[in-house]
Amino acid sequence: MKMADYILEEKESFTVLGLGTELKSDYTDYAGINKEKSDFWQAIKQDGGLDTLKSLAANDYIFAVNEAVNNKMMHYAGVMTDATLSEESRVIQFPKGAYVVVKGEAKTADELSNMLTGIAFGQVLPEVKDFAYVGGPNATVEMGHRNGLVFGEMWIPVVKK
Repeated sequence: MKMADYILEEKESFTVLGLGTELKSDYTDYAGINKEKSDFWQAIKQDGGLDTLKSLAANDYIFAVNEAVNNKMMHYAGVMTDATLSEESRVIQFPKGAYVVVKGEAKTADELSNMLTGIAFGQVLPEVKDFAYVGGPNATVEMGHRNGLVFGEMWIPVVKK
């Protein structure tokens, strides 16, 4: 396998407005988690939730955010915006600081998200010696399409060890 394509980048803090679901699968059950995420994205595409978010977005990026909230594994579809929606939505605050950014492309947004998550947590974070992920929200960012593929990045906030 080739070395993962990643960079360390300083980001300003930013806010993502998300619609979410609680992931019930065990965190080691990748197939279960991926199915839950996939079902959730299907649902918000069908019920118009995703279109509502897109209408509030500051840019074309679509965020798939993972965040532990009160010991629950939450997964959100979100956009960068200062707007707020209903009580079902959550305003997710990403901290200012260093981020591990992993780039990639895949056939679908689902595949992109799963692939980047696998590479980021499986290869990159273990390799990055001076920085550690200590929790907080992380996100796969779907940035656009080219050559029939979806491209994007995974953003993981890290702190210097």
